[in-house]
Amino acid sequence: MRIHNPRSADLENCRPGQIKGEIMEVISPAVRRMLEAAQIDPEGYWEKAARQLPWFRTWDKVFEHDFPTFRWFLGGRTNISYNALDHHVERGWGGHAALIAENELDERRTYTYAQLHHEVKRIARALRGLGVHRGDRVAIYMPTIPEAIAAMLAVTRIGAIHLVVFAGFGSGALSERVRLAEAKVLLTADGTWRKGNLVPLFGIVEEALATPDCPIEKVVVLGRQGEPKGLKLGRDLTWDQFLSQGDGQSDDFEVMESNEPAYILATSGTTGKPKLTVHTHGPYQVGITSSAHVCFGMTERDVWWSTSDIGWVVGHSYIVYAPLLVGATTIAYEGALDHPGPEQLYEIVERYSVTGVFTAPTAVRMLMRYGLEPALKHDISSLTRVVCAGEVLNVPAWEWLQYEVLGNEVPVIDHMWQTETGGPVFGNPFGVNLLPIKPGSAGIPLPGMSAEIRDLDGRRCETNEKGIVVVTRPFPGLTATIWRDEARYGRDYWGQIPGVFFTGDAASVDEDGYFWFSGRADEIIKIAGHRIGTIEVETAFLHNPAVAEAGVTGRPDELRGEVISAFIVLRAGNTPSDELRDSLLRTVRDQLGPIAVIAEVNFVDALPKTRSGKIMRRVLKAVTLGVDPGDVSTIEDEGSVADAREAWAQMRAAT
Repeated sequence: MRIHNPRSADLENCRPGQIKGEIMEVISPAVRRMLEAAQIDPEGYWEKAARQLPWFRTWDKVFEHDFPTFRWFLGGRTNISYNALDHHVERGWGGHAALIAENELDERRTYTYAQLHHEVKRIARALRGLGVHRGDRVAIYMPTIPEAIAAMLAVTRIGAIHLVVFAGFGSGALSERVRLAEAKVLLTADGTWRKGNLVPLFGIVEEALATPDCPIEKVVVLGRQGEPKGLKLGRDLTWDQFLSQGDGQSDDFEVMESNEPAYILATSGTTGKPKLTVHTHGPYQVGITSSAHVCFGMTERDVWWSTSDIGWVVGHSYIVYAPLLVGATTIAYEGALDHPGPEQLYEIVERYSVTGVFTAPTAVRMLMRYGLEPALKHDISSLTRVVCAGEVLNVPAWEWLQYEVLGNEVPVIDHMWQTETGGPVFGNPFGVNLLPIKPGSAGIPLPGMSAEIRDLDGRRCETNEKGIVVVTRPFPGLTATIWRDEARYGRDYWGQIPGVFFTGDAASVDEDGYFWFSGRADEIIKIAGHRIGTIEVETAFLHNPAVAEAGVTGRPDELRGEVISAFIVLRAGNTPSDELRDSLLRTVRDQLGPIAVIAEVNFVDALPKTRSGKIMRRVLKAVTLGVDPGDVSTIEDEGSVADAREAWAQMRAAT
């Protein structure tokens, strides 16, 4: 597959402030041919993609739809861990670097494909020694370190199902997830590094296991600083004791039917109670390798760094599985991207000659707070593309990264997907031919994806009309069920707008087919009959040079129905004042006009966000309404809630 490596001349169509639809025929012939082929014969398109991967046995049938669920590559036999490791070792790629691990302490470990394969087999034997069998669930509550990644691959190697729980969640979130998944074994560590501190984990595990109906039978604890302490005899094992359980056990891989589960993962929880999505051995690997090639242009020669965490779907798909399936080198980083200093990201790119970075808009905005100087100290010329997802990459953040940091030499590409989709649904097909970038847009539906904008009655929306993003046809990688709750799957995803998959995201589509996301559907603000997205208002605030981050929500207003409450994080060197508040209001009015009625501007030190970087706007709404924000187990910084409450109280007291 051809990799388009753009230079400055190729990016001249990427100027900020571009008017939607001003480019004629923005879709290149190569991309259009691929889109049309996938539209005419979707099963043929995905069958061709599936044949790019090794199979023990090919399928009897490409697709079967038993609404609302479905299956792909029926009868096909595969194993995602085998394809990620054994296949490459057998083809002579065993000496190539598979995994580079680094943390805030400057500790570094590198594993070739052969070495990682060896570690995975050791853990596979140990899991069997603990009595883990095909179909059993194994919970992994560990930071983004080699042992955790090897454990994920070992679990899928033996046909068991892993449930990774982000190693920053509290005991309640951990307990709920292992209970719902009925996991029998828990792999954990006694701590994780975060901003120079070893954050204890085993105490959280103890609390989680003390809850009623906890199904965990065995706990394995990796000591980060010597032997772990406080282990319970008969239940808990150290990592070395765990590995010794593998003596005499088989490390053979299991041959899996295509639609058997590989892993369970809870949704990130910005809007309420998490759901346990299921991803399978065959369709999932077809989906993520296809998007790795088409959307990211990933090859076996890439040094790829997704700055996410294995606790999120990005970590599953683009730290662990897709880079290894492709044969690339993947980087796993434990810690904060701005610790011990704001140079950390740039240092790692330079040290390993990273070719592709996948990061979140919230990380870009965080780096913006530190300015350009840290980037200028390092040679990051190895980069050929930077991709972002998690939330909309606001135009000012895109401009800063594209022009100031990267000098317009390589593209900064936004794209969109969800835990439920496994990989990108919308994007810019860099691996086929880079289309003109429209800052603020997530791009087009990628080949093989069928998406539309509908209203809640199911009517297809007009061009540039806001509505709900729906997927009209299943694709490999889209979750086909919720673990042990098929009724909820049908109701929540295919029943909201009957017959189509309900993403819950609001957007519009322009004349060129580019999608413009404006927030979650339940976050749209309705002011005097006008509908405006939270993302649009937040982006408007970011056009003011004093603003680092913005989070907004609607609150009730007797006259207009709703008005906007804004929570603003300032860049370094700026302090709250009435003059600055007036400046921010003028900026928003200049960008959006008088329809965006800002009732309050609250200055805060941090916004409430999930650990994956998504702004928890429901928490902001709860603050403005004076009600309990509900489940905040996924929150990055619990102090951000108190910060928002204090700012709101001060504002109300002053009026």
